[in-house]
Amino acid sequence: MNAIAEVRTDAWWRPQAAPQAQTVAVARANVVAFNALVAFTAILLLSPQAWFPVLGSLRIAFLAAGLAIGAHLLDRIVRRNSAPPANAEVGLALLLVSWAVITVPVSYWAGGSVDVLTDTYLKAVAFFWLVGTLATSGHRLRVLAWTLVLCAIPLAATGIKNYLDGTGLSTGVEGFTRIVGYMGGSGLVANPNDLALMLNLIIPIAAALMIGTRSYGAKAVAALAMLLSIAAVVVTFSRAGFLTLAATAVMLFVVLMRRRAPGAAGLLLVVALAAPVLMPDGYTDRLSTITDIETDRTGSAQGRWQDFVVASEVVMHNPIVGVGIGADMLALNEYRGTDTYRSVHNAYLQYAVDLGLPGLILFVWLHVMCFRNARRVERRADADPAVRHLAPLAAGIQISLVAFFVAAMFHPIAYQFYFFTVAGLAVALKNTCRAETAPALATNKRRHDLLTSHAAPVPGSMAGFSPRTS
Repeated sequence: MNAIAEVRTDAWWRPQAAPQAQTVAVARANVVAFNALVAFTAILLLSPQAWFPVLGSLRIAFLAAGLAIGAHLLDRIVRRNSAPPANAEVGLALLLVSWAVITVPVSYWAGGSVDVLTDTYLKAVAFFWLVGTLATSGHRLRVLAWTLVLCAIPLAATGIKNYLDGTGLSTGVEGFTRIVGYMGGSGLVANPNDLALMLNLIIPIAAALMIGTRSYGAKAVAALAMLLSIAAVVVTFSRAGFLTLAATAVMLFVVLMRRRAPGAAGLLLVVALAAPVLMPDGYTDRLSTITDIETDRTGSAQGRWQDFVVASEVVMHNPIVGVGIGADMLALNEYRGTDTYRSVHNAYLQYAVDLGLPGLILFVWLHVMCFRNARRVERRADADPAVRHLAPLAAGIQISLVAFFVAAMFHPIAYQFYFFTVAGLAVALKNTCRAETAPALATNKRRHDLLTSHAAPVPGSMAGFSPRTS
């Protein structure tokens, strides 16, 4: 009976539909929609149209996304009685989008705000919704996680190759160049900073898969992806990439020790100790500008600090509705008195400038909610054998969300796919835990009903009375 009471008090993961219906819904989840989602994820990261231009005219990303959404909506129409439970995170994301739409009429450039909404933001939120809704089983969650990790290998390998080949971008400073982004600036990792960001978000997922699988071959692939990604982050010479990588390494080491994975923790420690010896020429000088911005010969550190100050001033003058989504460059130019056309390199300040304090609060709330989901699933998995296999991935997703928090302090990526990719995994993780614990809940309920149906008779009643026989 104590176990039954414990299950009933842990309300956050309890299925909102009947357990049997929820289980059937998971078993019959739309395969076509999920496969299209996996294809879209790979296209989003690898941009095959950059390798094969003929694919660009076919709009393969649009086709994959349209197929995923269309098949999923058709599945919901056909099986209306097995709709997945509502997620507060999706509702919060829709509130954020709605607030962005409301602020369009007062935007510094309404047309530009509409473009940001339709070209980027709505797509990223739709991707977030699809990931959270379709990856609702342990198998599907692992497939999506492996898709990200496998895609990281060519991304990282390309970055390392560009560094070794000397394929670089001019920084305006003699003797200092940086590598070009993936495929010369294509897709989600169009520049070295974006490449470092994406790889930093995937590294914890790779580590989770490495310790969560029993196959030595799979462990080797995940370890390869992790090591290549670390090396690629370094050769991007991204200062934000280094800070995010350092924070990720510390959190990852703690989690690996907590999860009793000394082998993986030892590998990480060896890499950390060898890193100073393997750092490329000029990397230490580049990192020194983090604490002494005046030594940055490119001027980017000084410019970004000035932008932080100006952006704060913009927020103080437009605290409620902001200046309109995507209009921060225009507002910053007005307050600077120059035509620089540069976004503030801080995703949280972007939300505050563009959508005011309400937009910032909604985004932070969504971020915190996703992190708490992953943490709760990890704790649940540690206590429940039925979902114990989710524990490593739950820990990895937590680290990725913290890594985004660090990286977002230095990137103008408020409306891009980066956050919504990891946040979608956090929602999917919660839904997977909810679905896979539903059978156990149903068993406990049947046991409870059985016990109550055979309860002791109430004193004074005739229940259970039988006359003696002579």
